[in-house]
Amino acid sequence: MVVIQSEDKQRFIDELIDLLKIPTISADSKYNDEVKKGAAWVKNALQKAGCTKTEIFETKGYPVVYGERIIDRKLPTVLVYGHYDVQPPDPVELWDSPPFEPVIKTTKLHQEGAIFARGACDDKGQMFMHIKALELMVNQDKLPCNVKFMIEGEEEVGSDNLELFIRNHKEKLENDVILISDTGMISNTQPSITTGLRGLSYMEVIVTGPNRDLHSGLYGGAVANPINVLSKMITQLHDENNRITIPGFYEGIEEVSDHERLRMAKAPFNLKDYKNKLNIREVSGEKGFSTIERNSIRPTLDVNGIWGGYTGEGAKTVIASKAHAKISMRLVPGQDWEVISDLFKKHFESIAPKSVQVEIIKHHGGQAYVTPTDNIGYQAAHKAYTETFAVEPIPHKGGGSIPIVPLFEDVLGTKSVLMGFGLDSDAIHSPNEHFGLFNFFKGIETIPLFYKHYAALFKKK
Repeated sequence: MVVIQSEDKQRFIDELIDLLKIPTISADSKYNDEVKKGAAWVKNALQKAGCTKTEIFETKGYPVVYGERIIDRKLPTVLVYGHYDVQPPDPVELWDSPPFEPVIKTTKLHQEGAIFARGACDDKGQMFMHIKALELMVNQDKLPCNVKFMIEGEEEVGSDNLELFIRNHKEKLENDVILISDTGMISNTQPSITTGLRGLSYMEVIVTGPNRDLHSGLYGGAVANPINVLSKMITQLHDENNRITIPGFYEGIEEVSDHERLRMAKAPFNLKDYKNKLNIREVSGEKGFSTIERNSIRPTLDVNGIWGGYTGEGAKTVIASKAHAKISMRLVPGQDWEVISDLFKKHFESIAPKSVQVEIIKHHGGQAYVTPTDNIGYQAAHKAYTETFAVEPIPHKGGGSIPIVPLFEDVLGTKSVLMGFGLDSDAIHSPNEHFGLFNFFKGIETIPLFYKHYAALFKKK
């Protein structure tokens, strides 16, 4: 096991804080220069950590940072994937401290402290664990595998340009296993390994009525209000049992066996605590499934944003010309995101009244992914978590999406192992995102053990 010296711990924290100060918001073009600054920062960090070769590859979007340390071609090669871009911090007014001015605070859950900043957990903090793990393995002469890094800057906007990069650099990226920390675990006392990710289809809809905003007194009741219409259309996307009403939406879904559902039910979960943490009186979702099942093995449809008309201070009595919504669908094995996107478009257009026009934009998406538990990558991760946490990790299907992961297997022919160290309470994509220092350092301790056990299992293979 690698040893993290006390002076290294403070340095690692200081370096992560420097990275978190860079507003690498890939969704907002105002931050183009900052995202590129983030790429340069990651390249420099890889060099300092021990990569013997580092490069920045430009794409049609944001750069991909590559690094490698090849010690022996006969040894297995681990490809580390992560991303340096982050979600927009909005609504900024709900943050207790500025999102790009990292602060360390203790909480009831994080007695050792947690770093509060956008990207702290998703994914800068978790990606940076791998860079520091490499540094320790190199400095302590405990690197048993070759290692490559591919850190991108467009994950939060769909990784649109990564597929071409992977196909064009297939030989450079050749590996035996892909290691990713962009997921979470059940708790700090019960680790888990993510064995499944949901797919994603992200759409935008625009409903247009009159050719301009109208006086609601002069035209109200005579002209269709696009905001009213859009609201009604959205309510038609679920039935009384919270099942999605798009024709064909559930066709081909790979149903989870009763045995698997029983195994999932054994994972530690307290519904009362869950509701208390979210300050909600009751949970909601598809009838016939538990909360754990609803947020992992069942598909969903959610409105992520809706706007139109006057939203400023005071009153302005208008019927808006346009209404907008952004809608995402989380998908499960057996659903193809392109097919689902087309089904959504066809259905949404079909339920629109003649009084409005509908435009639908397909933003991005990706397929669902399942990691088998019988390969040596999963087994190495299992051994690593068991060693550092002194308890066996639970296989756990995650509700999130990493759209590029299925493509890795398709193009590179290797499996991905999802070793996350975040918690559900870390508020990723939300105000006050944070990452516990315990989790950060536990990740740095566990990752080298993965390399150790993977090399041993690979040798026996």
